[in-house]
Amino acid sequence: MTQTSTILIVDDEEIGREMLTALLTGQGYLLAFASNGYEALTQAKQLMPDVILLDVMMPEMDGFEVCRSLRDDPDLARVPVIMLTALDDRESRLRGIEAGADDFISKPFDSSELRARLQTITHLNRYRRLLTEQAKFEWVVEQANEGFLILNEHDQILYANSKARLFLNLTTAQEELIKETFLEVAAKQYHCEPETVWKTWLKQADFSLPHYLVRPETATAQAFWLQAEVMEMSSGSEEKYLVRLREVTDSILAERRRWSFQQQISHKLKTPLFPLTEGLGYLKDNLSSFSEAETQDFLEMAYAGATRLQAELQGILNYLNVSSTAAYAEWNVCDIANIVSTITAVQEMLELESVQVVQNNIEEPDNTFVSLSSRAIELILTELFSNAKKFHPQNSPSIDIDMTAVSNWICLQVCDNGVTLSPEQLNQIWIPYYQGEKNFTGEAPGMGLGLSMVASLIWDAGGRCHAYNREEKKGVVIELVLPKSLQPPLENMD
Repeated sequence: MTQTSTILIVDDEEIGREMLTALLTGQGYLLAFASNGYEALTQAKQLMPDVILLDVMMPEMDGFEVCRSLRDDPDLARVPVIMLTALDDRESRLRGIEAGADDFISKPFDSSELRARLQTITHLNRYRRLLTEQAKFEWVVEQANEGFLILNEHDQILYANSKARLFLNLTTAQEELIKETFLEVAAKQYHCEPETVWKTWLKQADFSLPHYLVRPETATAQAFWLQAEVMEMSSGSEEKYLVRLREVTDSILAERRRWSFQQQISHKLKTPLFPLTEGLGYLKDNLSSFSEAETQDFLEMAYAGATRLQAELQGILNYLNVSSTAAYAEWNVCDIANIVSTITAVQEMLELESVQVVQNNIEEPDNTFVSLSSRAIELILTELFSNAKKFHPQNSPSIDIDMTAVSNWICLQVCDNGVTLSPEQLNQIWIPYYQGEKNFTGEAPGMGLGLSMVASLIWDAGGRCHAYNREEKKGVVIELVLPKSLQPPLENMD
């Protein structure tokens, strides 16, 4: 939509205003009028015109004084002024220049010349305003706490603000060409997750799905998360995509802590609560018929449940009270033997009948470590086993676990014999708040955070997550690929 330029005509004589109206009507301008200098200043303040056509010879306040007043006003100082004058001497023009006039047209003026000069000066003024707004915008973008990039259709970086250059470690000067694509630059420091979402990056991509750049945790630094959001820009320009990089490390950590707390509440407290509540309830209802020995037995059972409940609650409180740095430190390493024992513990907690474990190419389970702590392994297995149980038709799945050492990685496959997922469900299974289960049961509680939190733990450790259907029968395979850790740090020998 073309913007209409506003022209303020200032002339004390009505015939002068009418003549200019006749010349400019139909030229695409919005015309405004003032009959004296004071009215001109008031109108200019209200309208912020693109050009002022200012007559020089006016009573009380002449055009020179009006022009000086305009230039003294910070809001109006840059408005172009064309002085209309019957004076053609050098001294008058010098006075006009000193007052701040941009151009002069002598009366009687040529209509074509007037229109041409107006067209030129309105275009220049609009361009100047655009440059001013662009400068303001660029300043805001450069000072922003988020990264902004502009890409062409080939994923090449055309522009990156200061924060984006910091996130991506771009050390070249802004005006120098960045030869690598955005993905190539990002891959030097980050893992692009989820893989299935990034595979279609800028090619039939669904920009509504979250795209994460994850820098895995190291011995000296916690994991770092960026969320990439993409907007397709107008066609017909080399600037095709606008990318915003937003740090979400704190929100991912907060969501994970909330999820892990819920996991512990829902599973760990269930077992000790049962003997405590059931034992005391039965004792209360039958106390009169119990012998002293029977009463002692029930009290011991209840006491054991209460002691275990206290220990579990204390563990949860300790978890909540750790600092953010310590929270990261505890997601560190775990040996294969510990993973096997954790599998057994989770199986018993969830009352699963059939869980089989096979190890391949692992000669020393006690001395082969992955870059996750036993706490993280327990949460992950609890989530995977719970899902297998929840979605099995009889809530009684057979789970096969295959652990294989390959080079510097440990591949952990968890296979169940429950439902089969659609391609869409498999594609989005690691995305936060996605509830694939609603598509086939409609009864699953929660907000779909479990598997995304599993993925966040794996990605933090520098690992990978995959999900696919079993080939020969119903069920899903969750594959977690974890980097080996050569030895456990001394401060975390759990």
